[in-house]
Amino acid sequence: MDYLETQLKKLAKETFLSLKKAKGKEELENFRITYLGRKGALTSILRRVKDLPLEERKISGKRANDLKRQLEESLKVRLSQLGKKREVEKFDITLPGIKPESGHLHPITLITNEIREIFQELGFEMVAGPEIETEYYNFEALNFPPEHPARDAFDSFYLAPDTLLRSHTSPVQIRVMERRKPPLRIITVGRCYRRDAIDASHFPVFHQIEGLMVGEGISFSHLKGVLTYFLQKIFSPDIRIRFLPSYFPFTEPSAEVSISCIFCKGVGCSSCGRSGWIEILGAGMVNPIVLRKVKYDPEKFTGFAFGMGIERIAMLKYKISDIRLFWENDLRFLEQF
Repeated sequence: MDYLETQLKKLAKETFLSLKKAKGKEELENFRITYLGRKGALTSILRRVKDLPLEERKISGKRANDLKRQLEESLKVRLSQLGKKREVEKFDITLPGIKPESGHLHPITLITNEIREIFQELGFEMVAGPEIETEYYNFEALNFPPEHPARDAFDSFYLAPDTLLRSHTSPVQIRVMERRKPPLRIITVGRCYRRDAIDASHFPVFHQIEGLMVGEGISFSHLKGVLTYFLQKIFSPDIRIRFLPSYFPFTEPSAEVSISCIFCKGVGCSSCGRSGWIEILGAGMVNPIVLRKVKYDPEKFTGFAFGMGIERIAMLKYKISDIRLFWENDLRFLEQF
């Protein structure tokens, strides 16, 4: 009995000193395990009490249980004090606030909004069309011949024999002209799909903006004026613009439009292939065949159309070298805008 009593007194002194020194939830949990756990010091003493004679068992058992109850209550108080302390710290109004992370518009959204604003200044109306198209609207109505390579399944995403994901936004022009009579001045923005191999400058999904103006007396000079205003507004008033003859089934005459390299100012660098020019878009006068398809009289009405990739505009304006960055959703990239 003397030995057990000595052990209890020594343990009581040790436990209360240890509890006083314990700081933090982790240290208090270690204290509970060390002294009150299933293999703890006090639990071991309580297990030995049953081997004592009856009278000694009563006395030592009572003292051991009293010590256990005191320790449990003291531990509970310490944990409660710790919780209150944390609660006070959590709502301490003297601390500076934590600034929440702000969202960022995607660079494609930023450039799209800027392009829309420029054309709306010129009186163009925003229109939209479906991303799933028929061959008629995507190709035939735009004067693509049956044997044209763009109509091949190797170049376009077909969902059914006569249905595909649109490869450009030009079908919207046909749909609008079928419903409305001239004069028209519209732009449309949307996603397009082509079977392009993925690399730094190509991706099977991309965004395109298409413009159309139809009316009486519309000439190539109007087209040059609109595109010159747009390109100098979106890039810089100092850039030079070049129109070179080209070919598109739905425009005649057609032009490939280039701007002086924004990186080397037209001197020649690796970005422009040492030419000093960067191709930016395609444009031309609406082909009379297309006008007849929508029942417009080409003898009375003329018009122009143009189309450009929004990713290409964004890559040049923001000096982005790889188109894949637009689709990777890397916050390190997106937070720069």
